[in-house]
Amino acid sequence: MFPLQAMFDGDFVALVVPVDDTDPMSVVADKVAHHAVGHRVLAQDRPLTVRHNGATLPDDMILSSTQITPMDVIQVGYV
Repeated sequence: MFPLQAMFDGDFVALVVPVDDTDPMSVVADKVAHHAVGHRVLAQDRPLTVRHNGATLPDDMILSSTQITPMDVIQVGYV
């Protein structure tokens, strides 16, 4: 279990989302979106993206291969 703080674009709630360090960014984005989209953020037919320290991370990048540490803040939103 790898806890991350996450903000979804357009949401006002800061989340703590458990992910796995073997998750690719596409799965991390889906796990964060699960808690915001359809609740406080409208669903859109567009892909999601993960940003960390202002940099957009590739969808296929595995969490363990990034510089992200437990409880770091990531931003997730639509492309």
